[in-house]
Amino acid sequence: MNIPKDPVMLMSYINTQLRDNYPSLSELAKSLGLDENEIMDKLNGIGMKYDPDLNKFVSR
Repeated sequence: MNIPKDPVMLMSYINTQLRDNYPSLSELAKSLGLDENEIMDKLNGIGMKYDPDLNKFVSR
C-alpha cells in the first residue's frame, strides 16, 4: 500500500481511514499491510499519539 511519506499528511490519511473505515489502528494496519509500530513512531515524531478510545491520533 502506498501511503503518504510526509508525517502530517500521513496523520491526516490515517485519521481519515480510522474515522471512515476501521475500528482500530491494528485493524487498519492489518488490512492495509502496514506496520503499526512504524506508523506510531512516525507520528510520535511530530507530537502525536494514538488514542484507542477516540480511535485517532491526537496531540500529546
